[in-house]
Amino acid sequence: MGTSEFNIKPYGDTMNDGVVQLSFTLPLQLDELACEAARALGEKLGLTDVTVTCSRDLGKGFSFFILYGKMMASIDISKLTVTKAEFETMKKEDVERYIKENFDRKLNFLGACIESDAHTVGIDAIMNMKGYNGHKGLESYHEICAFNLGAQVNSDQFVAKALELKADALLVSQIVTQKNVHLANLTRLADILEAEGMRDRIILVVGGPRISHELAKELGYDAGFGPNTYAEDVASFIVQEMKRRGMR
Repeated sequence: MGTSEFNIKPYGDTMNDGVVQLSFTLPLQLDELACEAARALGEKLGLTDVTVTCSRDLGKGFSFFILYGKMMASIDISKLTVTKAEFETMKKEDVERYIKENFDRKLNFLGACIESDAHTVGIDAIMNMKGYNGHKGLESYHEICAFNLGAQVNSDQFVAKALELKADALLVSQIVTQKNVHLANLTRLADILEAEGMRDRIILVVGGPRISHELAKELGYDAGFGPNTYAEDVASFIVQEMKRRGMR
């Protein structure tokens, strides 16, 4: 592959035409001035051929806009690095077989949305029997005892339940991230586990729309999972990490 092929731009109708879609809300009543402000803002961001393709009145002096425009910037992907969890994603039946072959018992996975987070869509997709998008959740795994505690679970209570159920892994979901509240929530949980002397005995993973593996590691977690993650991804990582650490 030639060096020039590493430099890419967004694709609209033609390769590397740089066309992007941008959406935002302005604190303006919807009228001609607001539309022009939205268009001008797109130009100040460096876009050319800016068009306001959608505008909606949100009421109380707010308006929503969708813009189309072309960007001049490109990115050299050969200079990028990505931090990700190193594991092999296995199918559900392969995870079951792996547990039977490497552990002499069923494994206990405990999941929850902690602290103020009341959005269970993420943890439900991973934990609940029906799962999501054709991928069965951990409750359907015969070799895993999956306990979904739901939403707004206090971290102290979460750790206490982990002790009671002898959890091998804690699965934390953080959907609400306004003002970076998820960082404080996740840090508090990790600190409690350390204080209780439990951190080395539990696989700690977190998932959410603004979660990356790099962020998770910085916060003291074993792995972080973002969008497009399914139960088999999480289960595969946990069981392989348990074996790597010699957990039985």
